[in-house]
Amino acid sequence: MSDEEHHFESKADAGASKTYPQQAGTIRKNGHIVIKGRPCKVVEVSTSKTGKHGHAKCHFVGIDIFNGKKLEDIVPSSHNCDVPHVNRTDYQLIDISEDGFVSLLTENGNTKDDLRLPTDESLLSQIKGGFEEGKDLVVSVQSAMGEEQICALKDIGPKS
Repeated sequence: MSDEEHHFESKADAGASKTYPQQAGTIRKNGHIVIKGRPCKVVEVSTSKTGKHGHAKCHFVGIDIFNGKKLEDIVPSSHNCDVPHVNRTDYQLIDISEDGFVSLLTENGNTKDDLRLPTDESLLSQIKGGFEEGKDLVVSVQSAMGEEQICALKDIGPKS
């Protein structure tokens, strides 16, 4: 037998699926759904009546949670749709690099350096402005289907 120990770096998802199935008829407005392979927030749901031979259909209008594009899909209400696992995590902002990447402090004291600044102009200017003023900023990072993006900002006061 081998004497060496095996160390596995634990990832949060542990190989879990990025989505889970949910019946189309049970998905409501403000929920999440995968449309054309993109995680979306549902902004409109309408259900048609059953035809002579057939299923009631659900018409979903969703906005991509990362790029803001509007996507639509029509699914029979009895069929399953993919729903993304969407997580939000708060991190403290440590630094903004020249090339547009941010350095964030995780809860366990490590740094996370693989996130870019958001493309949303108002959020971008709030983050840069607050950082230049020397404020302590906490950013919310939304993650789904292997993508991550800064989606919100909290000001927790001036640096002490």
